Amino acid sequence: MAYYNFQTNPNREDTNAEKYTLKQQLFGTDDLLPAWVADMDIETPPFVLEAVQKRLAHSIVGYEEMPKSAFEIQCRWMQKQHNLAISTDNLLYSHSVVASMRVAIEAFSQKGDGVVVFTPVYPPFFHSVIELERKLVSSALKQDSDGRYSFDMKDFRSKIDADTKLLLLCSPHNPVGRVWSKEELEEILQICKEKNIVVFADEIHSDLVFAPHKHTPFCSLVGAKELCVTAIGVGKTFNMAGFAISSVLIEDVQLKERFTKAYNRVHFAQGSVLSHVAFEAAYKEGEGWLEQLKEHLWGNYLRLRALCEEFEDLVKLTPLEGTYLAWLDCRGMGLRDKKLREFFVKEAKLGLSAGISFSREGSGFMRLNFGVSYDTMTEILYRLENGLRGF
Repeated sequence: MAYYNFQTNPNREDTNAEKYTLKQQLFGTDDLLPAWVADMDIETPPFVLEAVQKRLAHSIVGYEEMPKSAFEIQCRWMQKQHNLAISTDNLLYSHSVVASMRVAIEAFSQKGDGVVVFTPVYPPFFHSVIELERKLVSSALKQDSDGRYSFDMKDFRSKIDADTKLLLLCSPHNPVGRVWSKEELEEILQICKEKNIVVFADEIHSDLVFAPHKHTPFCSLVGAKELCVTAIGVGKTFNMAGFAISSVLIEDVQLKERFTKAYNRVHFAQGSVLSHVAFEAAYKEGEGWLEQLKEHLWGNYLRLRALCEEFEDLVKLTPLEGTYLAWLDCRGMGLRDKKLREFFVKEAKLGLSAGISFSREGSGFMRLNFGVSYDTMTEILYRLENGLRGF
């Protein structure tokens, strides 16, 4: 098996990388190291880039259909990685999970209908609901004394009324790092079946789960297929967000018809030929790379955890089960959200995602992306330690 090096990464300052280009706009300074938006400062796998370069040997890059072979290799990946047997007939191309989520909102609800989200959560979940003129129904996750989050089933059930049509489920959950257990998901499913609620499951982080935890695809639960739409893809797993490609899995005929009607109004077409090639190469050759990546990411997490334990009166690290996103409980610092953000920008010289942007339940928290090379993680830890020592 090939060995992959996650020690260093190329300088992205001279590219149009979002996390670097927007430093001044978001943080008011260029003098910081960004660790916010959820792509990795780790090289995209070489076999993906080689496949794209090979395709560019052909001198025409025109309209092309998403090849069946790409979906076939994705099906094999899902079977091997998640013990999920699916058919290519039930997969659709999408350029992003957020776009797929918005189609689901349009397909399965009307203006004024209720759409449930579990907070704190990735901001496009609630922004999409509000912007599409649905009623945002927020159910706050519970946090135990160890910092671990869980669903508040009583609260979830109490928030549902006759106009509640859709649940947006983040699994694994961004930003709190939970990998929901089968038992937890079955309880969610039971409530949704009772109340006739469709579930849109964002499972884009499903490959980034750390042992002994195991991702359970929502659609794999008994009785879930008739109410579940699942978004999956290569963007997070293989650091391929710039290829703008993901897929949507819908196994129920009626759900698929309703989703496709809204999907066709948007005109997704079939995406880019280079994205097709990259997508197929990632799933075909990516197993060994992903195994090594997860070992590296877990090492980064352990280094961050050790530092937070040293300053546990100020910062506590939420227990992590999946994703490369650390949820920092900074309430011990006693700062309001604006001042907390200023501390990280001005004192630690780090650009993180403010917890309050994930809903009011994120107040006092910050999200740190540790999906970076060893060297970059060393610099992040150095800056964070300096900031905390000076606090």
